[in-house]
Amino acid sequence: MPPKPNREVEPEVALTRLVGEVRAKRLARRLRDAGRAFGAERFDEARKLLVPLVKEAPELPEGRELLGLSFYRMGKWREAIGHLEAFRELAGSTEQHPVLADCHRALGHWSDVEDLWAELGEVSPSAALMIEGRIVLAGSKADQGDIIGAISILEDGWRPPKKPRDHHLRRAYALADLYERSGRSPRARQLFTWIANHDPELADVTARVRALS
Repeated sequence: MPPKPNREVEPEVALTRLVGEVRAKRLARRLRDAGRAFGAERFDEARKLLVPLVKEAPELPEGRELLGLSFYRMGKWREAIGHLEAFRELAGSTEQHPVLADCHRALGHWSDVEDLWAELGEVSPSAALMIEGRIVLAGSKADQGDIIGAISILEDGWRPPKKPRDHHLRRAYALADLYERSGRSPRARQLFTWIANHDPELADVTARVRALS
């Protein structure tokens, strides 16, 4: 097995090693253009830019990662899995495990979701990454009809922080949604209201509060 690339190495440096200096400059420019397209939510444009890049430099982690994320945002789960698995192997990283797990969840690959969650727990990444993984795991349980189990996953260790960040609010939203689905409307209303007080623009939270009032 070839050594894993250093994620701290600039893509153009890695590309120079893979395809030579002349091609590296052109492909690095293409990668930057794809990044801008992705950031502007032009996911198909990003895909079109990245496919030839990945074909020419399949061992570039950044190319695989961004192409996988583009496919994910387009709802093309199997294609996303292929590239995100390649990124996982090339970079030795769990950064995209929640996205990868969500792809498997969409396809009903429940054991893969569980395995990816277990890997996240083993490496103890950032709190934000763990929360994203927890949300996907809970969603997987709910998809299988285990609403109580899904609630338990999101309730575990949950305390509303005084200064919540986006991932805290996303976890709270998922939990409030499950409360409502399980018939616990007062709990759902309380949590949706807390979210709306911090970010009234998050999804449809304001409408959810009104509907439960």
